[in-house]
Amino acid sequence: MKVVVLGSGIIGVCTAWWLNQAGHDVVVIDRASGPAQGTSRANGGQICVSYSQPWANPHAPLRLLRWLTREDAPLLFRPRLDPQQWIWSLLFLRECLPGRTLANTRSMLRLSEYSRATLQAMRRELGIEYQHSESGILSFYRDQEEFESSQDMTGILRDFGIDRRIVSPDEIVALEPALAPARSRIVGGDFTAGDETGDAHLFTLELAARAAQAGVEFRYNTRLSRLLSQGGAVTGAEVIDADGLYQRVTGDAYVAALGAYTPHFLRPLGIACRVYPTKGYSATFDIVDNSAAPTVSLTDSRNKVVYTRLGNHIRMAGTAELAGYSRNLNTIRCDNMLRQARDLFPTGLDFANVRFWSGLRPSTPSSVPLIGRTKIRNLYLNTGHGALGWTMGAGSGRALADLISGRLPEPEFPFLG
Repeated sequence: MKVVVLGSGIIGVCTAWWLNQAGHDVVVIDRASGPAQGTSRANGGQICVSYSQPWANPHAPLRLLRWLTREDAPLLFRPRLDPQQWIWSLLFLRECLPGRTLANTRSMLRLSEYSRATLQAMRRELGIEYQHSESGILSFYRDQEEFESSQDMTGILRDFGIDRRIVSPDEIVALEPALAPARSRIVGGDFTAGDETGDAHLFTLELAARAAQAGVEFRYNTRLSRLLSQGGAVTGAEVIDADGLYQRVTGDAYVAALGAYTPHFLRPLGIACRVYPTKGYSATFDIVDNSAAPTVSLTDSRNKVVYTRLGNHIRMAGTAELAGYSRNLNTIRCDNMLRQARDLFPTGLDFANVRFWSGLRPSTPSSVPLIGRTKIRNLYLNTGHGALGWTMGAGSGRALADLISGRLPEPEFPFLG
């Protein structure tokens, strides 16, 4: 059948690829000039199965209270006259209950494991180059209390079969010598050898090119205006093309993979999509001294940022703002990221020519993405992956393609419908 995929980020392109491989006729619609121009453009680069855990957890409310007055807080909440923000926030607090956190963690881990295996198979079969590394992910802690509390989650993950190993400060420096100058400030960490890294933007560009060669039609510079429906089904997608002309794109099924903007197009159809943007930042540095720059991907737990080597660059990413749909860069937060990077790697990076970026992560209150059929029988969702779109993208696309094709997806996951 013909499937219209709305969105060409990592989620939309992976969905289009797997639908094409299942034998469907696929059209991808995106307002940008090419794939992966939104949230997939410059993320942290981590494919972090072992850190697939929800932001909503029993410790989160107290931490949020501590951060409320800090402009440079890892998670910044800016109250707005937006009912959707307040509904999302209340639902987030509900998801902080221990029982919900455990169930959400299980769902996220199962999808992330499946997605990593899918990505690895795609890399072997398609030969896509995206500056990937299999050096693992190392998280380090500077606060003893936080380090000890993190071990509770490490134990839970181990019960789920995730090998996240607790390491001492000396082991941390042995794994990543570039952290040697900070050794005295580190109390411990954890390391997962099976986690990977890579450039999501490069991967999505390459996969989109392969998909186009395989027959997927991509319509860029084409903005979705609205979804038309009648009789409990979508009858078309009204779009505005590059010349400003209205067109109607029709298909047998439609996939909304529009990231944080997905709710805008579902609300007129009577579908409550609890996705809200959490703005994330990244900073990309050129490496000037290889020996003083990290090779293993790092997570600085105190500051909630990651460092990943992508070719001759270091990508630093993290922080979150629950502040609506603006992508404006906050100077205070950018300066704070610069200070943090300079503090850890003072001689390794080119701080004079840093490139800042922001993207709107499509986040659900539970951190569990929305994948599957809506109450409208031919409309499907693939959104809400938050900070884990790169980790979960390949598997989410494959699983949804299975659902649309009438097959049972492989991962154990609470699919919609």
